[in-house]
Amino acid sequence: MAVAGLYRRILPSPPAIEFASCDGKRLFSEALQDGTMEGFFRLISYFQTQSEPAYCGLASLSVVLNALAIDPGRKWKGPWRWFDESMLDCCEPLEKVKAEGITFGKVACLAHCAGAKVEAYRANESNLDDFRKHIISCTTSEDCHVIASYHRRPFQQTGTGHFSPIGGYHAGKDMALILDVARFKYPPHWVPLSLLWDAINTVDDATGLPRGFMLISRLPTAPSLLYTLSCRDDNWVKVAKYLREDVPKLVRSETVNSVQALFSLLFRALPASATDFIKWVVEVRRQEEGVSSLSPEERERLNLKEEVLCQVRGTRLFKLVKELLSDPCCSYTKSTLGNDSSLQEVVATACCQGAALLTGNPHIMNQKMSCCKETCVKCVQSNTDETIVSGTVVVLGGNEQAVDVLLPVSDKPGWCGSDPSSCVVKYPASNDILTILLLALPASSWSGVRDQKVLDELLSLVSTNSLPELLQLEILHLRKQMSYLGEFEEIQKNEVTLP
Repeated sequence: MAVAGLYRRILPSPPAIEFASCDGKRLFSEALQDGTMEGFFRLISYFQTQSEPAYCGLASLSVVLNALAIDPGRKWKGPWRWFDESMLDCCEPLEKVKAEGITFGKVACLAHCAGAKVEAYRANESNLDDFRKHIISCTTSEDCHVIASYHRRPFQQTGTGHFSPIGGYHAGKDMALILDVARFKYPPHWVPLSLLWDAINTVDDATGLPRGFMLISRLPTAPSLLYTLSCRDDNWVKVAKYLREDVPKLVRSETVNSVQALFSLLFRALPASATDFIKWVVEVRRQEEGVSSLSPEERERLNLKEEVLCQVRGTRLFKLVKELLSDPCCSYTKSTLGNDSSLQEVVATACCQGAALLTGNPHIMNQKMSCCKETCVKCVQSNTDETIVSGTVVVLGGNEQAVDVLLPVSDKPGWCGSDPSSCVVKYPASNDILTILLLALPASSWSGVRDQKVLDELLSLVSTNSLPELLQLEILHLRKQMSYLGEFEEIQKNEVTLP
């Protein structure tokens, strides 16, 4: 039997005032004259309805990221780079968000992973007066937007927890404009700011923690070009703890007489698959018939990635790491780092991830990786300079999705296995990632080195002062990510889903 379903809800008014009503229009006009609607036009230009009932957090963030003109650095559909809910998956699998929704901390994590500056406040870390100051600050600027996490009950609305951007503020009435991303349910509406604070100052039953609000703006510098930290794999918590806590302890606990001995000590203690903590970013595009070349924009982005890769391999630290990893006496390389992936495996993984985004089908990445590498990718073909690599992914229903992987390469040889002469790795490999990881560690990590000569040599190797500007910016971004993930780890410890 067919079910009629629901067609919208009547907005309880009061306490809310519908944006499109006469009173709502008057409030808008007055607030516009007072200068507290500056961010509205950016937000409304990119305003969207959440595509799933539990996607309010993803939709709110997508609206704000596009309003801030933050480039996702990867294609959405066709040739276009654009933030969409399906692309916000670095902190939580989309299928899980679709089924359960998303927590406040994970939305903050997503915003940071997407390349935004994030200031997140839970209700117990702020108050109504401070909240009002933040609202006024953001609504008088085009460069900052507020996303509120609140409960619908204080507004007499149906439902529970919800996320939406704040589109403006009326100082005379002390009211905020909520751009409700659940437009199938309620239209945008004005609410008293004190009541919005009451709705924020509630506890999320899923985590037992207060809800909150976050200020999202552009970073003063662009996000990383080639490398990024990843918190998708459960293993990242162990690696983050090792870098933040264990490395300084190891440095203090052992007396070493050379930098090589120190690095050997650190590499032996690395958690399994530690290099998965740092991912290198590859661009994937839908394969277009008859198009096998790069556009000027694609070539420019790829050139920058390749330049970063070349600069990493040009450091003295890289040469030392490469020597250590290529030593056949080293027993830690395969067990802790794993084997460097072949070109086939690298492209297969990228093709599957790309196909999942391009087709809007996250199930592809939920299949076993062996399927993606051996079955889904039917063929891998490279053009002459090995910059564009093509593959065909079999998606659900037996349909095929042809994708191109734009692979950053370097003419400087890398390392593969115990025999460095066995192959030449042109794309980022374990030694590149370990080098960038060591460079990204804060200088305080090495303060416990007892031998002054070793310490001086070490600091000269990991110093960023003499590095090219592009590589300096890359490392600075990774350090900021590392610091943020440390904070996020604390959030995650607290955000344990309650039974």
